[in-house]
Amino acid sequence: MSILIALTFFVILAALAAAGFFMLRSSGSQEGTEEQAAARNSRMAKALAVRIGVSVVLFICVLLAWKFGYIKPSGLPLGK
Repeated sequence: MSILIALTFFVILAALAAAGFFMLRSSGSQEGTEEQAAARNSRMAKALAVRIGVSVVLFICVLLAWKFGYIKPSGLPLGK
């Protein structure tokens, strides 16, 4: 379970990095037509949409794993 969660976090970070790359690439280069700029902005929007979708799926999976008993909250240990 922890490997799946770590892999999902990696996918979320990769999608965020791709969106940042597309954002920097589209703002840094002013050459090209408006269609090319629109295509770069579209790729950035798709990367952000993937990040949001994967984040929502991860959140739902963690809630379901808790509901079905695969993971259990341990809480914070109290200092004695």
